[in-house]
Amino acid sequence: MLPPRDRPLPAYLVTRPSTRGEGLAEPIAEGDGIDALARAASAGETEAMARLYDELVRPIYRYIALRVRRTEDVEDLTQLVFERIVAGLPRYRHTGRPFQAWAFRIARNTVIDHARRDRAHEPLDNDGHVSHADAPDALALRGEEIAELRRAMRELTADQQEALALRFGGGLSADEAAAVMGRHAGTVRGLTFRAIASLRRRMAPEEVR
Repeated sequence: MLPPRDRPLPAYLVTRPSTRGEGLAEPIAEGDGIDALARAASAGETEAMARLYDELVRPIYRYIALRVRRTEDVEDLTQLVFERIVAGLPRYRHTGRPFQAWAFRIARNTVIDHARRDRAHEPLDNDGHVSHADAPDALALRGEEIAELRRAMRELTADQQEALALRFGGGLSADEAAAVMGRHAGTVRGLTFRAIASLRRRMAPEEVR
């Protein structure tokens, strides 16, 4: 189960001490966005890393949940993604590309690595291992709904599956998903449109098909 934030941060989220002296050169404000938090976290600010975790943990968890079979793997991979994010933060440089896209490329590569090892790339049928009772609150789909969606997604192309998982699991915009996939935003929009149309046909009740 993912660690709630009313408990101490897990060790892998505690970054090195700040290298910017007393206080922040760029104070963390309540409304700071993900990119501002990423810059502060890359300078070693644990508070910024904690808030970055709050912002990203649920969308990353949802994305992985749509791509990986077993709940325990979803939780383990989510932790691994954040370990890799923290490890990469000292080398992170803001170049105009959203930090969220950088983080989701890590998540995507982690899922790909897992699929190569496990040979159980999602979407797959629900075989009793999928249960999201302990998932984050923002995971709106119940376990059986995720299983139904996965079954329908089996007939989509790999790119359509990835676009749906990023946009609706991860909550990314077309531009952000395109940065993760290495595609143009228009291509991602087209993949998403065709995937949704296919899913509607497959998931619609028989009498309205």
